[in-house]
Parts: sequence; structure tokens; C-alpha cells
Amino acid sequence: MKGDKLAAIALAAVLAPAAPARALDPYPVRAITVVVPLAPGTTADFLARLFAERLSGRMGQQVVVSNRPGAGGLIGAQAVATAPADGYTLLLANSGLTILSALNKDVPFDPVRDFAGVAMIGEAAAIVAVPPSLGPRDLKSFVDLAKAAPGTINYASAGIGTATHLAGAYFAHAAGISMVHVPYRAGSTLIADLVAGRVQATFAPAAFMLPMLQDGKLRALAVAASEPMRGPVAVPTAHASGVDYDYATWYGFLAPANTSAVVLQDLGTAISAVAQDADLRGRVTAQGIEPRAIALRDFDAHIGREMERLAPLTKSLGSELGN
Repeated sequence: MKGDKLAAIALAAVLAPAAPARALDPYPVRAITVVVPLAPGTTADFLARLFAERLSGRMGQQVVVSNRPGAGGLIGAQAVATAPADGYTLLLANSGLTILSALNKDVPFDPVRDFAGVAMIGEAAAIVAVPPSLGPRDLKSFVDLAKAAPGTINYASAGIGTATHLAGAYFAHAAGISMVHVPYRAGSTLIADLVAGRVQATFAPAAFMLPMLQDGKLRALAVAASEPMRGPVAVPTAHASGVDYDYATWYGFLAPANTSAVVLQDLGTAISAVAQDADLRGRVTAQGIEPRAIALRDFDAHIGREMERLAPLTKSLGSELGN
């Protein structure tokens, strides 16, 4: 009887459900790094730092931001794609991620399959901005100017393959004009050259150049959305001037593919909770960014739909660059 009892206890131990993984390996137990693949001062950097500050308190571990700019976001994205899939290295990405493979011949990772969506946090419609010295006070005048002298309008972006590059190329396609793309590595240099008139336009979220728009050093001609922007600056739609131009940059957190579902869920829950903070939402909205929450697989699906919508344009851009 004693032996039977011991055997039953042993069998029960074998058949008992395994303890949850987090009981053995709680998360997080150390600092989490959020990689921003663009320079400090960009919209992505602003959002990363805003969320990191609050996530540190929410998750009980420090959340630090690491800027890894270069190659249109490829360097920072690769750093995360090849990082351990343990939830301690995240990417604060934007729409530019999805066109890396179209604009670069030898991308050493898959910009979609090598990442897992955690949470989209917002999107910002592109603003068509020019220096007042250029002359046009509305979008129609700007388009007329570009059509009268094809190839003489230079538009600035944060780099080849970035969301601002795509936004400008998309506008040229929609308006039927020819412009010259001028990629920059530093946002501060881009803005300085734009204000000085060394480049004639940019197509970027309001947050990227908000102080210059507010004090009149730059002029906002149109917003690429279905509704006009009423704050923090008032901007009419491109549609109002007859240009079918809808383009918004999405922003969100991604993790390396194969990160466990439990960790992804923990991260998604924390980010979603932080995103509801009234002060944070106010600061995001004040930059012309619309808070928008899409989590996990739904975020992956959203990225896929955007890639499909913009595929003809990205393919064309890739061909122009010989890719």
C-alpha cells in the first residue's frame, strides 16, 4: 500500500500542469531599451521618450531610449530584428519600416516577418510645408509653381526610405508634379535649411516642425487627411485644392519576432494603459498626432494593409533607386 501511494504521488507530480513561465522567469527584471531608428528631435523620438518615462513607472523597471539613426532607419531596425526575442529590446517604428526592402537591395532582415507588433500608439497626417520666401500661400499655387518649372522644387526628408521620403513622393504622384528629393541625416539641419530656403518643401507630421509653423517661419499649405487640421495649427486639406492626397505616418512599438505571447501581452497591456493617461494624450495631441491604439496581431494586420495600399508607389521608388 505504501508503495502504491508513493507511485500515485509521483504520477500526479508528472501529470500536474507546469507552473506558468513567469513564475520562474518574471518580466521585466531589468531595463528595457527602446530603439529609435531616427535622430533625436524627430517625432518618433518625441513619442519614444514620452512613453518611456511613463512605462518605467508602470513596469517597475527603467525604460531607456537609444537613438540608432542611419540608412533611412535600417540600422536601428536591424539592431532590434537581430536582438534576443526576450522583450528587453523594442523598436519605436513608423511607416518607413515597411518600405525598407523596396528601397534597399540587400536588407539583411525582413522588415515585416522579423518583427511582432506590440502596440500602435498614434498616427500623424503629413503637412505640406514651405518657407514663406518661396511665395505660394496655398497648395494650388505651390502645385502651379512646380508644374511651371519641373524639377526645380527640392523637397527635404529625414532620409532615403523614411516616412517623410514616402510622403513627399506620394504627394508628387498625386499632384502630377516632378520634385527633387533631398535626404537629410539630422532633423535640425533639415529644418534650418527649409527655413533658410535652401530646400523648398517638406512633407512631414506637424510635430516635426511645429514651433516653426506656429511662429510663421514655415507655412503649412495643406494636410494629407480627409478633415482639416484645427489645432495646434489650422491647415486646410489637400483635397480642398483638388489634390487626392491622404497620407498618415503611423507610430508604434515592435518586438523581435518569436518574442513570447506572454511578454507581448504584458508589453501591450502596459503601453495601452499608459496611452490612456490624460496628460500624455494631451501632449501627443498638442503635437498634431492623433492617439490611436491598435494592439498585437491587429497592429500586424494594419501594417500589412498599409503596405498593400502603398505597394505601387514603393515599387516605383525602388526601381528609381535601382533596387
